Amino acid sequence: MPEFPSEPAVVDALRREVESARERMRTAIAEGRGPEAWAAAQIAIGARGRFGVRLGLERSVALLEALGHPERGVRGALIAGTNGKGSVSALVSAALSAGGVRHGSTPKPHLISYRERIRINGEPLTPLPFAVAVERALSAADQVESAVGPVTEFELLAGVVFDGFRTAGIDRAVVEVGLGGRLDAMHAWDGGVAVVTNVGLDHQEYLGDTIELIAKEKAAIIMPGDRAVTGASERGGALRVIRERARDVGAVLTEAVRGAVRPRGRDGIEVELPRLGLVQVGLLGQHQGDNAAVALATLDAMRDAGVVTVSDAAIREGFAAVQWPGRMELIRQPFGAPDSRDLLLDGAHNEDGAASLASGIRDLAPLLQGADGVAGVTPLTLVIAAMSDKSIPEIFRALAQVPALQEATVICTSVGDARSASVDDLTAAARAAGLGAKISGAANPVEALDSAAKARGAVVVAGSLYLVGAVRERLMREGRIANDGSLDG
Repeated sequence: MPEFPSEPAVVDALRREVESARERMRTAIAEGRGPEAWAAAQIAIGARGRFGVRLGLERSVALLEALGHPERGVRGALIAGTNGKGSVSALVSAALSAGGVRHGSTPKPHLISYRERIRINGEPLTPLPFAVAVERALSAADQVESAVGPVTEFELLAGVVFDGFRTAGIDRAVVEVGLGGRLDAMHAWDGGVAVVTNVGLDHQEYLGDTIELIAKEKAAIIMPGDRAVTGASERGGALRVIRERARDVGAVLTEAVRGAVRPRGRDGIEVELPRLGLVQVGLLGQHQGDNAAVALATLDAMRDAGVVTVSDAAIREGFAAVQWPGRMELIRQPFGAPDSRDLLLDGAHNEDGAASLASGIRDLAPLLQGADGVAGVTPLTLVIAAMSDKSIPEIFRALAQVPALQEATVICTSVGDARSASVDDLTAAARAAGLGAKISGAANPVEALDSAAKARGAVVVAGSLYLVGAVRERLMREGRIANDGSLDG
């Protein structure tokens, strides 16, 4: 992630780019032209992104104050964690929807459109309201920057989220932390419930190089009087740190527990949960049993905090129907009939995520269909990319623990982002890890997917959510999967 640019000329150029986009955005908003307004809003947000990452709450708090504190009208759960934030958020949101509870959510990162980062009842905010919220947040940033400095992309997003919720009449929400917790922009909000899903190694350059240090950053979202929930283990002292934080601030902590988990073939899992017994979860991978337990504890904490009460029947219905695009997502016939193969999409962008994907493939490999419609016969094809700042050797070694991936055709590619690892580096890492029987490279996701289509086996796409997003967008534009509201045009 880029650091904040210190050169005045660079900052001035970014300001001019933002202002030019804002002029076009204001005109389009005034004329009710949503797509044009949104196109300009994306440029303004993107330019803000080049202000870099500056952890701290001062600018977020000032921005929300300038907006009239829209966050104060919202209660709900703030969710941190190395992995599982999105799955827990999706499960909680699905249960709220099944219970008829109007709510907002903030999945991160987006796969196709930035609008995915603000959802109302599970649907991305439409272009015109999002552009209006961006303009209001930028106007608020103008008011505070002389005192606190330039507002970055993620701080701006905090303002957009809560202003967007206020405009939409949302007073209950499920909000994901972006990075860490203690100094993340979203921590300017306390909704009454704080969740730390788990703690592993990721973003060490910002959060510290041990699990204990990272746990301290994440546990800091637990505030006095909160109901707190965690699914963290004792690995590296994570659970101890979270317990200590809850005790120190007087928060009631629930440690999520689950019973046995059983795969349901291609349709998700079954998990034994407290009070509910055997529950069907529409997400693949046995690790989702842990996330379901955290989600149930989060819903109970929201009830106990007086935020919202969801019936057990609605929880069951929501957990069974939940969808979480790009995370162990199984797509049937992505290349069109008569090709009957399966496509499995998953981020798996850190070591723990890769281990979860490996476990899922171990269960699913015998069930994944090749182009001829026969399951478990033709070797898999793995299309993989990764960011250069991730632990690529560890990710690849975790994947290589699965025989089906040791025998796979591996196609390494790059997503074109400045942080993306090179194809040569990825192919070398795959060989060193023993990942794949046949390894090749492709310049971009389009070429990689075209090459995978020729291999005839079921396809797994993993290693980067940028890659997963590029593949989903292509399939959506080709009509292979339904438009879920995230396509911008």
